[in-house]
Amino acid sequence: MSSVLSQLKTRLEDIQNINSSAALLSWEQQTYMPEGGAATRAGQLSTLSRIAHEMFTADETGKLLQDGKAELNGADYDSDDASLIRVTQHDYDLATKIPASLVAELSHHSTMAHNVWAKARAENNYPAFAPYLEKTVDLSRRLAEYLGYTDRIYDALLDQYEPDMKTAEVEMIFADLKKDVVPLVAAIVEHQDRANDDVLHRHYDLHKQNEFAVRVARDYGFDFHRGRQDKAVHPFCQSLSRDDVRITTRFDPNFLQMALFGTMHETGHGLYEQNVGANLPTRLASGTSLGVHESQSRLWENVVGRSRGFWKHYYPLLQDVFPESLADVDMETFYRAINTSKPSFIRVEADEVTYSLHIMLRFEMENELIEGKLKVADAPEAWNAKSKAYLGIVPPTDTLGILQDVHWSGGLMGYFATYSLGSMLASQLYEKAIAAVPSIPSDIEQGQFSSLLGWLRENIHVHGRKYKPQELVKRVTGEPLQSRSYVKYLRAKYGEIYSL
Repeated sequence: MSSVLSQLKTRLEDIQNINSSAALLSWEQQTYMPEGGAATRAGQLSTLSRIAHEMFTADETGKLLQDGKAELNGADYDSDDASLIRVTQHDYDLATKIPASLVAELSHHSTMAHNVWAKARAENNYPAFAPYLEKTVDLSRRLAEYLGYTDRIYDALLDQYEPDMKTAEVEMIFADLKKDVVPLVAAIVEHQDRANDDVLHRHYDLHKQNEFAVRVARDYGFDFHRGRQDKAVHPFCQSLSRDDVRITTRFDPNFLQMALFGTMHETGHGLYEQNVGANLPTRLASGTSLGVHESQSRLWENVVGRSRGFWKHYYPLLQDVFPESLADVDMETFYRAINTSKPSFIRVEADEVTYSLHIMLRFEMENELIEGKLKVADAPEAWNAKSKAYLGIVPPTDTLGILQDVHWSGGLMGYFATYSLGSMLASQLYEKAIAAVPSIPSDIEQGQFSSLLGWLRENIHVHGRKYKPQELVKRVTGEPLQSRSYVKYLRAKYGEIYSL
């Protein structure tokens, strides 16, 4: 390794260590920190984020990148070193547009806003959170202006989470998806008697729920020697490194689905982080985008975890754990229960068919807020109107409506579209996986997941951030992201369940 590359990697590792320390403090804030610690924690995170930003955007980093690029002139595009220079240069060009003071302010605000949001959500008190959302919108606009854009201001925010994706592209994808999903939702509504989720609302001991969920995560391939699971108000995955990945979930003693499928979902994120290439430089050792990341969580939660094949193996085991609740329920009834499709208030508990409608609602809300077309004070009313238009239901409280998601309290404007992009990509990748490894469906029926995880590891995980998301998708599937596979999957699965 050249001395220049060695110096660059050492500097980037130091910066990553600071960012990982901040991530650990953020994880602890959402899991174990006492409520009174919010102000101090905000200061700690603000300081760490400012120091990391200043180190990364310093002239020294730029010179190392320039010299490293010159030294590697002609290096293979796919090599780790060439990829490190390419990806870091992209990050550097964006980061140098943002003043350290704004980075620190964003971090401090999001830390304070999270605790206010959690309390407001519990108390159904939107007015308490509204001033913090107002500031989140203002800070997001300022960030977008620093980052720059040529068409829509939202493009700058979206690009942080899904590089090179434009707002207009998402709108076009969603318009096409809506043409297929809305009629499917309507057809299912007319056949609601074919499935219901009543059995999921019986009593399920919390400790046993956790044990079973952890068993599934371990069977999927999540390494608890290099990871752990904890409780949080809103489930998330936090990676400190490939050898320290934290997942969280939440529990309800009278609703089995929340913790079980929440764990499957976050396990998908965790598997991605645990399986990035072991020798990748730190700057490359994480998921390439949130859309690709979400494809992993949606694949393991839904395509695998809600499949009939999966429950052929696991349902007898689940009945053994909860005999008092499931002894009178056969597997087919349970399978239909976990795949019941009906409009619902909570996004993270929404079925696969209606899920994208939740995302479209939030995507439109964010655009309207950022573009100034919607005032924060009017946001709950706008949310309810969109919920009525898309889902046919109006949340009776803001807790079940605009306060349900954690993202805006964390300053994550531009994020939501990636959930639907990930859902589509999950089906596209799974089609490619079973074409390459035809035994995958039968392996799943036996409770064996190494064939699927192995294909994902080889084609997605090990590359980390070496390739941009759209570049990676085309390399793996031979075509850009498309909704065709997702729509085909939904029609086949729900057409059979509801006899459409």
